[in-house]
Amino acid sequence: MSELAIGVFDSGVGGLTCVKELTKLMPHEDIIYLGDTARVPYGTKSVDTIAKYAKEDIAFLEQFNVKMILIACGTVSSVLMSRPLFENSSVSSFSGVIYPTVTAACAATRNNRIGVIGTPATIRSGVYGKAIREIRNDIKVFSKACPMFVPLVENGYTDRNDRVARLIAEEYLEGMKQEEVDTLILGCTHYPHLEGVISEVMGEGVKLISSGAEIAKYAERTLITGGEAADRSEQGKLTLYCTDSEELFAENVETFLGHKDNITIYRCSVK
Repeated sequence: MSELAIGVFDSGVGGLTCVKELTKLMPHEDIIYLGDTARVPYGTKSVDTIAKYAKEDIAFLEQFNVKMILIACGTVSSVLMSRPLFENSSVSSFSGVIYPTVTAACAATRNNRIGVIGTPATIRSGVYGKAIREIRNDIKVFSKACPMFVPLVENGYTDRNDRVARLIAEEYLEGMKQEEVDTLILGCTHYPHLEGVISEVMGEGVKLISSGAEIAKYAERTLITGGEAADRSEQGKLTLYCTDSEELFAENVETFLGHKDNITIYRCSVK
């Protein structure tokens, strides 16, 4: 079991924030990543459509006999709270981003005022607020849908000095600043790619919680505790799949992960 790969999926390139953290924490693990770039974004779709896409993504990763599946997508993770996505799955170890992320946020807040930004589907679901109140009912939660953030990331508008990204971030985050949140959950794994812009808009006193990073930390703890962490000395392999242009996906991979010799990219279909 320890030598099997970790499976990760997202609607596009956002989940690469999880992959990047996984390679830092567990450099010897093989990782198989699926970015459903042909159908991104998931956050503007209906719950039924999101669940359908997620089950197809899970089935794709299952064929590689992975030891764990990480849902590096806030939108799908919010659906996982109410849909048995792994009901007939051959994979017994899996996680979405919700609980690892809210646990970190509850530990980080000093004034008990937490902001959550995510896709429209994630914010409509209210799952982050519900999960936070399960841990601490004294925390006030403020939510905001930021639908333009995913297209910005998918099209490379991520630089902190980019005027378009800055204007959109200022528009979305003004309410969070007025509510004086001291902790902001980046409830979509695309959003950490905009961390520089978001941090500048929110100010130094606000702690940003990356859902991609937190689910990677959860995976590390789970695999080590269960004795399923890779037991080898060589660098793990990164096998990345996308459902649309391989060339465009490769550009994003190099931007977000850097140039690595151990990365292989393929185009695939999950329907």
